[in-house]
Amino acid sequence: MYKNILVPVLLDKEHDTAASYEVAQAISEDGAKFHVIHVMETIPSYATTQIPQEILDHTRQEAAEEMNASAKALPGAETHLVSGHAGRAILDYADKHGCDCIVLASHRPGMEDFFLGSTAARVVRHAKCSVHVIR
Repeated sequence: MYKNILVPVLLDKEHDTAASYEVAQAISEDGAKFHVIHVMETIPSYATTQIPQEILDHTRQEAAEEMNASAKALPGAETHLVSGHAGRAILDYADKHGCDCIVLASHRPGMEDFFLGSTAARVVRHAKCSVHVIR
């Protein structure tokens, strides 16, 4: 069983966040620590100069609120909004916080994933801890 579990979430309808939370609880030890994160991809600077700061701030606040509401299904979970490339940010967060397991949802792979690779595939290949992928 695991003591320090990272659950990255996407704030969309295609990924089963509830299933990720259920699996995280099922594989955790009593008193385990849960981290729920959402990664916001970095917007290139040439684009952010065209977007008012209030809109960027509002978008970030909405994402944080949605993630916090979602994470209530996982008692005692800490929530963090992270910026960067999703795969790299998940791996970096897990390393920095000493996570012993990552539980993440994944879509069914398509042809583009064979050439570019999905976030889940990157995490599975490069994580230093166990990874449980939910489909």
